[in-house]
This record gives sequence, structure tokens and C-alpha cells, in this order.
Amino acid sequence: MKEGNSTNQIDRIAKEVVDAAFKVHSNLGPGLLESAYEACLAHELTKRGYSVERQKAQPVIYEGLEIEVGYRLDLLVEDLIIIELKAVEQLAPIHQAQLLTYLKLSSKQLGFLVNFNVPLIKDGIRRIANHFQTH
Repeated sequence: MKEGNSTNQIDRIAKEVVDAAFKVHSNLGPGLLESAYEACLAHELTKRGYSVERQKAQPVIYEGLEIEVGYRLDLLVEDLIIIELKAVEQLAPIHQAQLLTYLKLSSKQLGFLVNFNVPLIKDGIRRIANHFQTH
């Protein structure tokens, strides 16, 4: 039952993340720096009552050793969903791989790859699930 509630909570937050990204994009449009979208999306989600951490350090765990190598999650919402933001002409496979790696390293289930540099934001949002939970 608890896991079901957790899944429902993640799905509810995921819908809000997408809605917030649409709102930010409709207000700002494409062409700005990633940092501007990050600040505005964090503000929008915080305004909706969610805890949002910006530029959260993500260490690498290797043979039980926690190694801080400078990886940062753009946004972490409710300690559940990672949002990796881009403002690029086109998403590349490495962007998706980066998010999937962050999901695995952090043992999170769900992330969004959001490219704000698109005419229609629906074309810039990718939902990525981590099917390889470590615990």
C-alpha cells in the first residue's frame, strides 16, 4: 500500500512538473540560458508547494566510497524526481544517458529531461524512468 501511495505521489508530482514547464515556456519562450529556466521552474514548483533543491551535488559511489566529482542535479523535486534542464538546439542521446546515470546514482525512479529551446515545449520534454533500482 505504501508503495502504491509513493507511485501515486510521484505521478502527481510528475504532472505538476510538466504543467510547470509548460507555464515557464509559455511565459519565457525559447532562446534564454538554461540558468534562467532553472530559476523560473524552481520558483514555479516552489510556488505550488513542492520542495525543490537546485544544483544538488550527486556523488559517485565506487566500491563503497563516496566520490564527489562535481556532478550536479539541476533540480530535485520532493527528493523524488530529477529534472535535467537544457537550452540546446537539439537533444542528443548523451543528454538522456546523463539523466539515466543520475537516476541510477541517486536511486531515484523518475526524471525529466526538459529542453526549453524548442518552439513547442511538448517536443522538449522527455520522461525517463529508472528500471534498475539499486535498493
